[in-house]
Amino acid sequence: MSKSSSKARAPFGFMDFVWRLLASTVLVIATYNPSGASYVHWVASAFSSQGLGAVHVFFGVLLLTGWTIFGVATRNSLGTLGTILGAALIGTAVWLLSRLGLVHADSMSAMTWLALISLAMLLAVGLSWSHIWRRLSGQLEVDDNDD
Repeated sequence: MSKSSSKARAPFGFMDFVWRLLASTVLVIATYNPSGASYVHWVASAFSSQGLGAVHVFFGVLLLTGWTIFGVATRNSLGTLGTILGAALIGTAVWLLSRLGLVHADSMSAMTWLALISLAMLLAVGLSWSHIWRRLSGQLEVDDNDD
């Protein structure tokens, strides 16, 4: 058995999910976050001063590419219903944390951070779902679109 085929058969592990979560978090936080250090803030600042340049557009296209890849993978993996259920599960978990007093809903910044992390978690689950499903069910998901 060659090294590449053994890698292809390597089981999906916790660290694989962590890497996907980290990548999703970087994408979400780089796009917008309430700290003021994000692409949205950078572009808004450029509009009010020197205007947009090639570097702004380049990073915008880079972020758009990331969102497209992560969004399409999540949609294909979870489907519409799965995405809605995943968002509902994460949203109700945040609500529960708030009701238990572990998260304070009166802080707009804290709630924004929670929403961003929740979105990153949903994207990470979407990127990982086929692997998780195979582990849980023993069934392989295959995209059978033969256009």
